[in-house]
Amino acid sequence: MDDDTIVCRCEEVTVGEIRKAIREGAIDVSGVKRRTRAGMGLCQGRTCEKIVTQILVEELGEPVSTLEPATVRTPVQPVTFGLLAKGSHDD
Repeated sequence: MDDDTIVCRCEEVTVGEIRKAIREGAIDVSGVKRRTRAGMGLCQGRTCEKIVTQILVEELGEPVSTLEPATVRTPVQPVTFGLLAKGSHDD
């Protein structure tokens, strides 16, 4: 893949940025995420995590089974202050 190819559409992270993060010490998906924000957008990595993993395998020369799995967090749903205030007053 070309370094200019966008892997994470949510955060607009490119292959080159991921490779750079790996050269700087990222050894798993979470390490790439911390350095580049890949996987931190609205989809929470559902779109890009497999590609990031593939790049890690290629760059590190390690089998995918040796990589730590990414930390899974459920997507956040925005809540209005009105709904929060309403829930705290059970009059």
